[in-house]
Amino acid sequence: MIENTISEIEARIGGAESVSAERKAELLKLLATLKTEIAELSKTHGEQADSIANFAKSSAHEATRTAPNPQLRELSNQGLLSSVDGIEQSHPRLVQIVNVISKTLSDLGI
Repeated sequence: MIENTISEIEARIGGAESVSAERKAELLKLLATLKTEIAELSKTHGEQADSIANFAKSSAHEATRTAPNPQLRELSNQGLLSSVDGIEQSHPRLVQIVNVISKTLSDLGI
């Protein structure tokens, strides 16, 4: 499930006409790292890993819409950031990646 969700995000970003090639490459690289980190988290915290993947999907959707809705983009971004609450100590790299993805997706709407 998590791999499918990340693949859907990759496809969404890859097909987004509103995102520059440079930003796409940056996001796809971050998603590759996220996929690895979430796979590790899912071994011990499956539901939390699913939440992170699903909020990432929602955030990517809102950031790449042709008719963006700033309120929905902010809500999905906050959900993504909240999805990593409490795992900073055990999975610092995952939290760092989520923060960078969140900021990058948020910047797409500016």
